[in-house]
Amino acid sequence: MKNNKINRLNHTMMREISYILETEIKDKHIKFVTITEVKITNDLSYAKVYVTILNDEYRDITLASLSKAKGFIRKQLADRMELRHIPELEFIYDESIEYGKKIEEDLKRIHEEK
Repeated sequence: MKNNKINRLNHTMMREISYILETEIKDKHIKFVTITEVKITNDLSYAKVYVTILNDEYRDITLASLSKAKGFIRKQLADRMELRHIPELEFIYDESIEYGKKIEEDLKRIHEEK
């Protein structure tokens, strides 16, 4: 039962953070961020927010901007979600898409060599 609640919260928080980043944040470095996944701990105290960034050369600047905006984002989440306590947010660059592209390129190269 608890796992379903966490899954629903993960999905809801992902949707809400995406909306907040798109409509509420004025920082130009955050405009091209996509939330790929949210993982909230079982005790609801922390949430890892996985992101991808359109322009990889701005990764560090964007992650720093997201880190600075954490307080504002948590405040917005508190207004939108029915939770007694909003988890601490940690923004993490999602390398899975990059890894998938590398695998795809390797497979393509192997196929061309045959």
